[in-house]
Amino acid sequence: MTRTDVAIVGGGIAGLTAAIYAAQAGKRVMVLEQQKQMGGRAATNQKEGMYFNLGGHALYKGEAYDAFKELGLRLEGSAPSVDAHGLWKNELRTMPMSVGSLFQTPLLSWKGKLELAKWLAKLGKADTSVWNRISVRDWIEGELRDPMLRNLFYALLRTASYVVAPELQSAGPVLKQLQHSLQGVLYVDRGWGTLVEQLRELAVQSGVTCVTGCKVVSVEHQNGKVQSILDEDGRSIEATHVIMAIPPSVAHKLVPHADRTALDTWVKQAIPVTAACLDVGLSRLPKPEHSFIYGLDLPVFLTNQSRSGKPRAAILSDNGAYSVCLLKYQGPQTDAKQDEQDLERVLDLAQPGWRDVLVARQYLPRMTVVHDFPHMKRVVNPGPAVPEIQGLYVAGDWASHGELLVDASVASAKRAVEHLVAAEHAITVTA
Repeated sequence: MTRTDVAIVGGGIAGLTAAIYAAQAGKRVMVLEQQKQMGGRAATNQKEGMYFNLGGHALYKGEAYDAFKELGLRLEGSAPSVDAHGLWKNELRTMPMSVGSLFQTPLLSWKGKLELAKWLAKLGKADTSVWNRISVRDWIEGELRDPMLRNLFYALLRTASYVVAPELQSAGPVLKQLQHSLQGVLYVDRGWGTLVEQLRELAVQSGVTCVTGCKVVSVEHQNGKVQSILDEDGRSIEATHVIMAIPPSVAHKLVPHADRTALDTWVKQAIPVTAACLDVGLSRLPKPEHSFIYGLDLPVFLTNQSRSGKPRAAILSDNGAYSVCLLKYQGPQTDAKQDEQDLERVLDLAQPGWRDVLVARQYLPRMTVVHDFPHMKRVVNPGPAVPEIQGLYVAGDWASHGELLVDASVASAKRAVEHLVAAEHAITVTA
C-alpha cells in the first residue's frame, strides 16, 4: 500500500494547482490522472502546425491570472484588439468597444451611447456582489433602458461566461467577470497546454508525484473519515486528505454512500454549460478587419486569436497561419450538424473564401465548458470540504464560490488546500 498526505484525483488545472499549493505547505502529494497526459480540458492539440485549444480559451485578469503570477508561471501571449463587430440581422456592424468606435457605431442611438458610457464607467469600480441574487435577465431588463444596449450586454455577458441562460445565471459573478475583461484578456502563446506543462513541471519540482493512466474507482472512508483511494487495478493509496478535482457526477460515483453527503446536493443542482467549437487555421485572412465578432441576435462568437501586426495576439501556429475560433453557446437541446453549419455561415460572412486558404480545422460539437456555474437554482456553493467525511475536498470549475471558468478551478483548488491545512492545525491545537 502506498501512503501519502494528500491524494488528488484529476490532473487538470484545478488538480495541479491544488498539488502545488499543498506541496508548498509541506505535504506529500500524489496526483492521479486517468488520461495519458495532464491538463484535462486545458490540453492543446497540434494539427498541421496549428495549436488548437479545446474550444475558446482566454485568460482574464482574475483569480487564475493572479495565482499563476504568484507561482511564477511565464504568461506569454498578448491581448486581443478591442476592435470588434456585432452580428445583427446577418450584417456586421461596428461594436462600441472603445471611445472611437462608440461614436462610430450605428448600433446605438445617442441616448444608447451615453447610457453605455455611463455603465462602463460605473462597472469599473462597482461592487458586483450586490447583484449576486438576481438573474442576468432581471439585471439587464431592470437596469438598461436602450433595447439595443440590452442586446449588446446579453452578448458581452454570454461571451464572458459561455452561458446562454440569462433567466438562470446570477448577475453578480458574470458582471465581475466583465470587470476582469475590462482590465485585459490574454491569449496564450502555443495554447493552454503550455500553462499545463508549466504547472506539471512546478508540481514535480515541488515534490509532487504525478501519475497518468491511473483510473480511480473508489474513495474509501470509514467512520466519517477518508481512508484511501482504489484504482481499477486494485491498488490502494492510503491518504489523510483527498481532493477530488473532477466533475461532480464523477465525484459522486467514486464516494460510497455519496447520497448521504453534500455531494448529492451539489450534483443535483449542477447545470453543465456546453458549446459547439469550430477552430480553423487559415494561411491568410480574406478580411483581416473581421477579427472579433459578437453575435447580437445569435448565440455565436468569433475571434482571431493569432493576429499579426500591432497589436498582435497569440502565436498559435508554427507556419504563420492564423487561428480563428468560433463558438456557438448551447442550451439543453443541440444538433451537431446544424451547429457546425451555423458556425460555418458566420465564417462565410466574416472571412469569405476561407475554405480556399484552410490549413487545418477542429470541430467539437458539444464541448463541456464548465460542469456548473453560479445560478439562481443553486442551493449552496460547493466545497471546499465535504462536511460529512473528514479529509475529503472538492475543486474544479463547478466548485465556484462566485468565480467563473478557470478562475473557479484555481480559486477552489486554493480553498481546498487552505481548508485542509487549517483543519490539520485545528486538530493539532486541540490535541
